[in-house]
Amino acid sequence: MEDKNWALAAVAAVGSVLANALGGWDVSLQVLMGMMAADCVTGWLVAAVWKRSNKSRSGALDSRAGWKGLCRKGAVFVLVWVAVMLDKALDIRYVRTAVCIFFIGNEGLSLLENLGLMGVPFPAFLKNALETLRDKGDEGDGTYGAG
Repeated sequence: MEDKNWALAAVAAVGSVLANALGGWDVSLQVLMGMMAADCVTGWLVAAVWKRSNKSRSGALDSRAGWKGLCRKGAVFVLVWVAVMLDKALDIRYVRTAVCIFFIGNEGLSLLENLGLMGVPFPAFLKNALETLRDKGDEGDGTYGAG
């Protein structure tokens, strides 16, 4: 087998293992990953082209801010995995979905914020729909042990 085919097979195997660990490659995971990718791209554009990012003092690209953002996105996948484990432990099938829905709404709102910083108009009902998704996936204030 050629080196290219081995590399593709390895990527496919890793992707399959990760998708399985995250509860399967269903619509909710696909939408979540799509929203995350769009948020990353638009966030990068806001900083690189418009220099209006609220993640750095200058509004321009900042490698530390970018790294923190990628770490947060990784943490979201850890929470999806925890939700998968809870679903399995409790023999239910809604915790993962609720977590995905919450983060789809959250990522979508961040995407709209980036688009707004770029000067792209969007309909208000889209923001309302994403807020509703986020709120439907959330039962509490999103903190643990604070106070």
